[in-house]
Amino acid sequence: MQLDLVQIKDFRNLVNVSIEPCQGINFIIGANGSGKSSILEAIHYLGFARSFRSSKHKNVIQHEKDAFTVFAKCTNNGEGLRLGIQRDMSDAVTVNVNGEKSKRASELVSLVPLQVFTPQSSDLLTGSPKSRRRMLDWGLFHVEHHFLNAVSKYTKVLKHRNALLKERGYFAAADKLYWLELQAKFGEFVDHYRETYVEAIKPYIIDNLKDFLPEFSFEISYYRGWEKGSSLIEALHNNEAKDAKYGHSGCGPHKGDIRFKVNGVAAHEVISRGQLRMLVAATQLGAVQYLKAQTNKNCIFLLDDLGAELDVVKRQAFIDKLIETEAQLFITAIEVSQLQFIEKYTEKKLFHVKHGHVEEEI
Repeated sequence: MQLDLVQIKDFRNLVNVSIEPCQGINFIIGANGSGKSSILEAIHYLGFARSFRSSKHKNVIQHEKDAFTVFAKCTNNGEGLRLGIQRDMSDAVTVNVNGEKSKRASELVSLVPLQVFTPQSSDLLTGSPKSRRRMLDWGLFHVEHHFLNAVSKYTKVLKHRNALLKERGYFAAADKLYWLELQAKFGEFVDHYRETYVEAIKPYIIDNLKDFLPEFSFEISYYRGWEKGSSLIEALHNNEAKDAKYGHSGCGPHKGDIRFKVNGVAAHEVISRGQLRMLVAATQLGAVQYLKAQTNKNCIFLLDDLGAELDVVKRQAFIDKLIETEAQLFITAIEVSQLQFIEKYTEKKLFHVKHGHVEEEI
């Protein structure tokens, strides 16, 4: 996937911006508040239908406007695509794929494999397991065609069972068995996909860490969300009383996680914030490498404020490995001096952002 043209309208301080990125590295330079990160945020909507900076879509719509629009002309395996997304003040979404409109964001994001790396990326390892599950599910969404169906069915069953638990606190015998069996059936599917995926990307991550953080020896493991040695249906039966008491299912793949340790201790308790960012970089890169190996898809990679807490050697190593996957990169920085290594790359463009306006350096 390659973005050949990106048009952004009424998005934060970007009134009407149009850029023509190259396939290689696109450097976006500008002072704090100029709008450079907003460009990445707008592109992020093409791959996720949401922001990486705000949980509320209306917060990114320009003041006194009703909606924002992001449009792109792309090349995907030699085929031209026209993609677009609009979000309005009511949070309604409209996506457009080659002129066909839809309210289903998945029809757009399935076409745009995209990752983002920011100064807050270390939060992926220090925060809740939900973010790490999202990371795993991103890879599965783009590699395993049946995963979305499996996780959607599991989520629906889980919500319905939780709603009944909150309403009643108990089930009639027939109802109880029915919902337990459904949750176990789809939960085992989701678990199988995730466990297989973690084992598949683990060698890529470990190999990247040898370059990024050679001073540490990492252990990577998958936690499925219930105790070892039992099936999900057994775990659900064992937790029936607790589930009824608290009004929600306490075990299952919705509690799953990927865990990183150093000498048996959680990585975030041992290494620095900058090192945590490189651990995240190695993990995201591993997902992109696996995606490329399995599907031959190129990823779009957004790197916001790459210089934060990373030295030049680490930055360059990360970019070099991304380039090897043929990813299209968008990198923001406050000034060119943060990108001392820029000259080594031949396929690149430089964009300057000032007060929401963008100019390409010729």
